[in-house]
Amino acid sequence: MPAAKKPMRSDTERNRRNLIAAAVRLSEHAEGSVNMTDVAKAAEVSPATAYRQFGSVEEILAEYRFEVGCRMRDYGRTLEETGLERLKLLCQCWVDLVVEHGEAMVSSRSRRGYLDRLRQQTYYLTVQAEALEGALSDAAAELGIPDVGDEALFLWNLLFDPREIFDLIETVGLSAEHTARQLYAALRGALAGWSSERGTIDLERSWTGVRV
Repeated sequence: MPAAKKPMRSDTERNRRNLIAAAVRLSEHAEGSVNMTDVAKAAEVSPATAYRQFGSVEEILAEYRFEVGCRMRDYGRTLEETGLERLKLLCQCWVDLVVEHGEAMVSSRSRRGYLDRLRQQTYYLTVQAEALEGALSDAAAELGIPDVGDEALFLWNLLFDPREIFDLIETVGLSAEHTARQLYAALRGALAGWSSERGTIDLERSWTGVRV
């Protein structure tokens, strides 16, 4: 997560919130790419002011996704459920948040993979991990399978990518609730299959003396 920041002046914070709102609004409706000049104009600030706050439109949207991830994390802190039930509730929460916040939740494709970015502490991903890693570990124990660590987060990310959530809702016609249930069921199967094959790979490596 990012380091603690000093409190912002009220006008600086207002500009920051306006830039986020403008980037979200434009990204939801634009047919092509959105640039910082477009965002600054929509937020009624100068491009220089926009660049003092954020380095790019994607950086603005990353902040927006971080804030949404914080909502899932905070929701998880209210739950008394554990294991699979906790994981199921968090999955439903995430689908609901994606639907609520719309197309701005769809990030541009990075050349770096999910696990690479997660292990490099990309902050809007680490807040998701904070919400999910305990539930995924406990779910593995409840399923009677080995915990595969952050590879479980990798599987969750594959299935719960906002693109795929919107695809199921808009193309297949599933409700948000049914989408969450289907993806959660797929995640359970993916965890079991991944854990089984991962154990086979680790065993083969131990026989050949190859380090994991």
